[in-house]
Amino acid sequence: MIICGMEKFSMVDFDGYISCTVFTKGCNFLCPFCHNASLVTGEAAEIPEEEVFDYLTKRKGLVDAVCITGGEPTLQKGLKDFILRVRALGYKVKMDTNGTRPEVLRDLLADGLLDYVAMDIKTDYENYPHVICVHDEKLIEKVKESVDILKHSDIDYEFRTTAVAEYHSDANYRKIAEIVRGAKHFFIQKFKDGENNLSQGLLHELPEEEAQKFLAIVEAVVQKAGLRGY
Repeated sequence: MIICGMEKFSMVDFDGYISCTVFTKGCNFLCPFCHNASLVTGEAAEIPEEEVFDYLTKRKGLVDAVCITGGEPTLQKGLKDFILRVRALGYKVKMDTNGTRPEVLRDLLADGLLDYVAMDIKTDYENYPHVICVHDEKLIEKVKESVDILKHSDIDYEFRTTAVAEYHSDANYRKIAEIVRGAKHFFIQKFKDGENNLSQGLLHELPEEEAQKFLAIVEAVVQKAGLRGY
């Protein structure tokens, strides 16, 4: 697995657990609001897998879980083997995904290799190509399939949307709510522009009053909803 970053100690990436977060290289989306631009463009330097496992071996008992994010982890050919090694050390595993590899998600769930999945819902399906800057209807169908897989799974999971003023408004709040209807958890994340973002000052955060309006619509159709970063 190609790893291009590691946060050795985090108390916010996996609720209830102290975690180590690893960042994988590459993504099949080009979302302008991505905050890990170097992972998408391929500019980030690689970290040997063994460096990660050396750390995890030494920190057994001090760290509870490993979060695998990116980029898009499910694009990695060595993902399953990596997770097997992590679990063999006794760690829980959380994975972030954009949902475009439902076959990978299904396989990992079937083998009981994931403890938590966080899946991004970029916007309503009609506007996906505009937001992800990739025009491929097959990808959207795969996202839909992954949403269905998680909704019908026994795993703990969440859907989440990074709220951007240029992309999210009254026009699609209800459409996104319909996508996640019945889900266990849904979170609206505050967009923060910075030097690591692809947008570089071109996009803006959704005002809190708008985020609250969005939240009110979604929390009526999911088990739990909340704001992050506001």
